[in-house]
Amino acid sequence: MKLKNMFSALAGVALTMTLAGCDGEKELVIIEGNLPIKTTTLYMVGDATPNGWSIDSPTPLTPTEADPLVFTWEGSLNTGEMKLCLTTGSWDAGFIRPTANGTEINSTPIVNAPFQMHAGDPDEKWKVTEAGVYQLTFNLREWTMSTAFLRGQDAPEIEPIVADALYIIGDATVNGWNIDAPVEVEKKSDFIYEYTGPLTPGEFKACTVSGSWDVPFIRPASNGEKLSKDGFENPGFVYSASPDNKWVVADAGVYHLTFDLENWTVKADFIEEIVNEKNPIETATLFMIGDATPGGWSMDDASEMTVSSSNRYIFTWEGELVNGSMKACTERDGTFSCPFIRPSQAGVEINSNGVAASDFVYTTNPDDQWRITESGRYRITFDLENWTIAVTPLD
Repeated sequence: MKLKNMFSALAGVALTMTLAGCDGEKELVIIEGNLPIKTTTLYMVGDATPNGWSIDSPTPLTPTEADPLVFTWEGSLNTGEMKLCLTTGSWDAGFIRPTANGTEINSTPIVNAPFQMHAGDPDEKWKVTEAGVYQLTFNLREWTMSTAFLRGQDAPEIEPIVADALYIIGDATVNGWNIDAPVEVEKKSDFIYEYTGPLTPGEFKACTVSGSWDVPFIRPASNGEKLSKDGFENPGFVYSASPDNKWVVADAGVYHLTFDLENWTVKADFIEEIVNEKNPIETATLFMIGDATPGGWSMDDASEMTVSSSNRYIFTWEGELVNGSMKACTERDGTFSCPFIRPSQAGVEINSNGVAASDFVYTTNPDDQWRITESGRYRITFDLENWTIAVTPLD
């Protein structure tokens, strides 16, 4: 039951119980409408808000002096989604939401629009479609909200970012999207950090701490700004929790990146093409995963291969494959951020003729996979010393 209905129902029950103990001739009085939401705190959370999706530190609204149940906020909203909560630290609490999911907030004002409040699904949220500086008003006495678009977004205030470390993270980096082990950037001075290493086609951003997504990130001002052999499309960056803008690596290669945390700039020098040295892949285990395999995309149910008793680099598996995709990994990494054994290009086919190309790569990205186009029973053999795959149809 949604909270506003619960409030009304409980009020009715309490009133009924009170009147039952009074003079039998008194008439039952039913209170219509929503009871005020009594709280001293109100927060908004979402990638449209300054603090992003951090439920531990959402953006607070301020109660007005005229009515402590009317809360206001003025500041910059990004394009994205948002909802409101009364307390911090829990996604299981009730949230204030629009009556219709995706209700837009933009330069067209909203005046005393009704809202709802409930926990769980459906997870209705407001959608900010025009970034800018807004004034928001939430009346918890009347269950209404209003918006006023004040102006476009202000230029960010550039203050030196004091940090002990800097990391880059994304599928363009060698460690993928593993927030617990992002690629560390070398600290050269208080505000200058440099990285020299490979970047492949994909996305990335930077952060000053590992282990949490609920922190501000160093990112481009606009999503999808490119890094190519000519350098960054735009040398400036922003430091914010949202929106989730990321750089896109257009040209694979070894790069030298320089982050200036004092002036909020980033520079890139292209060093050389990536040379793929195919050293033997050392591992005691190998697993296949994908919707073509018996375990699907469940890492826990990934199909384990058998290592040869005479050659530790040869792994074999026999079984049923269905139409779909697959790749292989050396460990059951539930984050999917580990490197994978993949075809050298996307969509290399496996069917009754075997495999279309015998070579493979070992990388975190791009997320290329073999494509099984004929269901059946197969023997799959990986040679981790020579980086080849052999497929024998058994039907």
